[in-house]
This record gives sequence, C-alpha cells and structure tokens, in this order.
Amino acid sequence: MEMRRVIAYIRDLPDVADWPEMNRLLDRSAERLAATWRLPGVVCRALGADETEAIPGAAAIACAHIAIILVDDMLDQDPRGVYHEVGEGAAANLALAFQAAAFRCLERAPVEAERRTALLTALAETVFRTALGQQLDARPWGDEAEYWRVLRTKSTPLYGAAFYFGALLGRAAPGVAERLRQLGVLMGEIVQLYDDLMDVFQAAALPDWKRKWNNLAILYALTAEHAERDRFRALLDRIDDPTALEEAQAILVRSGAVSYCAYHLVQRQQAARELLKQIPLADTESLTDVFIHQVEPLVHLFQSLGVQAPWRLLME
Repeated sequence: MEMRRVIAYIRDLPDVADWPEMNRLLDRSAERLAATWRLPGVVCRALGADETEAIPGAAAIACAHIAIILVDDMLDQDPRGVYHEVGEGAAANLALAFQAAAFRCLERAPVEAERRTALLTALAETVFRTALGQQLDARPWGDEAEYWRVLRTKSTPLYGAAFYFGALLGRAAPGVAERLRQLGVLMGEIVQLYDDLMDVFQAAALPDWKRKWNNLAILYALTAEHAERDRFRALLDRIDDPTALEEAQAILVRSGAVSYCAYHLVQRQQAARELLKQIPLADTESLTDVFIHQVEPLVHLFQSLGVQAPWRLLME
C-alpha cells in the first residue's frame, strides 16, 4: 500500500490540511512507522481483496499510532519525543487531534453500517486499552506478571486493531476477522519483545535502562537467579557511562536474559504459524512474510552477540 494515498486520505479530513504541525508530523512519522500502517492492507490482500479497500483502516491506524507515541514519549520522558520541540501542551493537543482523526477516517469508510460500527467500536476499545496500559506503565512495578499485563494492554491493541480493520474492510466473515485480530495481538507481542532486545543493545542507554521494569531482558537480569545479578543492579546506577552500559549488555547475554526473550519470541512465532493454518486465506505468504521480516534483524543481532538464533524465529 502506498503511504502517499494513506496520508492523502488523512489530509482530506476537515481542517487537517490547514494544520501545519499535523502535516509535518504525518510526513515524519510515515518514514519510520509505515510498516505498521500497512498492516490493514496486507490483511486485505491476504483475504483476496484489493488492498486499497483498507486505506480508511490504514489511515485510522496511522493517526492512532501517532497519538499513542506523542503521549507515551511524554510519559516516558523520552529524549526523542516531539514534545521537546513543540512543548508538552502542544504535543498533548496534537495527540487529541490525531485520535479524533482516527475516528473520522473510519466514519468515512465505504462499508455498510454494521461493519462501520464494528470498526469504530474496535477503535474505541483500542484507544481505551492502550491508555490503560500507558497508565499502568507509568508507575513503578517489578515482576514479570505485571510486565505481561502491561504488554497486553499497552502494546498489543493497536496491532490487533490493524489486522481487524483489514479483515473487516476486506469483507471477512466475523469469525475470520476475530482470528485475524488474534493474529495481530501476537504480532504486537512480538513487536514489543523485538523492541526490548533492540533497545538494550543500542550504543547509548535508551529510556528502558532508566525505567527497567518495562523491558523483559532487563527485568530478567534484575530478578532471575544468576551469578552476576548484584553486579548488574550496581551497573544500572551509572548506565549512562558507556563502559557500564557495555558491561551490563554483556551480562544480559551471559545471564540468559537474551535467550529468555528469544524463547518467548519463538513461542509467539509458533502460535502465529498455527493460527495462520486455521484461517481461510487467498494468500498466506504475505502474512507469513510480515512475521518473518519483523524478527530478521534480531537474527543478525544474535549473531553479533554470539548467541545462537533459534531457526523457529523465521517460522520455517
């Protein structure tokens, strides 16, 4: 799906074209978020429908995604957040505007009233559950059970909605649409685990190192029984020091934290493969490719770390 058509659909909404900050943020975000925005079109194509049928759903996901990131960056005090450029008040206002635009995108979808209602209901549930997840994530916690609770409220609703929107706009039957939504939820869990691993092995310490409870690799190294746990905890106090960061990253590998995350990734890849077998699709390969492409960079990361990459990550 061409992003220019999705962005044009959003800009055609009332007042959006006249709001320069919204337009600049649309263009900037499309460069790094397009893979997620395209998911409704991929699902539509997998069903044998024309992926352009999914443009209203892709546009809604784009708007909701931008709104979520605007708020999440402020809650995380992320140094990369737009709020540093425009101020917290303006960023919050932009988030409200993009959230409203998401509903407008679906209101204009050329489908029968019953499907439109289902689309709007799903978007409302997505927005609410993500907000709840962001609220839960904003407070300190320290065990793995809470990690999974936050992940399933904050990280998976958008992906479940992206698959569901594509299914509804591709005229899937209700049961098929629900199974595709479940597939999207698995994608959301995989994306979060992927982000956890990629974030902790960057050259500079990203916010995950400061808010350590919301990253599974760091949480494992902090709480699991291993010989270097106390050393790891001490390193976190000076994680902005490149030497301390490099040592902490090495402990993530030696402690089994990386392998533990890989285990959970494999579990979800396998679950996705089994679920795909249960869904009647015209083109299964396009959806399989989405899952493979999501984890391919991790295979290269594992190789660079000297960790054996599980072949099942690629769903072969």
